[in-house]
Amino acid sequence: MIASQPTPRLTDRKRDAIVQAAIGEFREHGFNGTSMDRVAAAADVSKRTVYNHFPSKEELFETILLLMWERSQSPDELAYTPTRPLRDQLLELLAQKMRLLNDASFIDLSRVAMADMMHTPERARGITAKLSAKEEGLPRWLRAAQQDGRLRAAMDVPYAAQQLQGMVKAFAFWPQLAMGQPPLSTAQQQQVLGDAVDMFLGFYAAPTQEGQAPANKSKAGSTGKATAARGATPAKPAPRRAPAR
Repeated sequence: MIASQPTPRLTDRKRDAIVQAAIGEFREHGFNGTSMDRVAAAADVSKRTVYNHFPSKEELFETILLLMWERSQSPDELAYTPTRPLRDQLLELLAQKMRLLNDASFIDLSRVAMADMMHTPERARGITAKLSAKEEGLPRWLRAAQQDGRLRAAMDVPYAAQQLQGMVKAFAFWPQLAMGQPPLSTAQQQQVLGDAVDMFLGFYAAPTQEGQAPANKSKAGSTGKATAARGATPAKPAPRRAPAR
């Protein structure tokens, strides 16, 4: 006989109601236009109950962003596997990121956060730091693959991780955030992820691994950035003179 799921406690149900109500209020009215009174009314709880769970509007907003990030992640964090192809593992890692970027609520709240950050940069730094602290899955995986000799030893892991995620966000986050473009379709998501991973491995994979960069491309420097080719193209040799008779 299958055991029934435990019923959430009343305090947990109220907290969840507050969070859901706040998401709707922030999306509709923005950060400055949302008040704890409005959140309490939308959640059908007292203002005191809201403050018991969230001491400030800022903390409530940060909690929402962090909860959305956590819900987009797989329950079991993907660990580096030496026997699996690098491409398959990276696609699986980035698919978690794509789930978050494809969430309309997250895009709306990110837009609210960006507008507020223009006026309160100190709060922006706090939110960014908390979200960045949770973005360790990809850097951790890259370090493990690097230590296993499958990615270039000279690769700067934080730089490379930001570079890879930036290629995805260029199509699946910033156009939706800044220009109101619709979320990517499933086919578009697969294309963006596949192209980003192929370009990444084409540059960073170790010479003996899949995704090896062509020999005529610039090598990576100490920071992982491409270095310019040194020297001009060699001049053609002068034509040979006919021997004197």
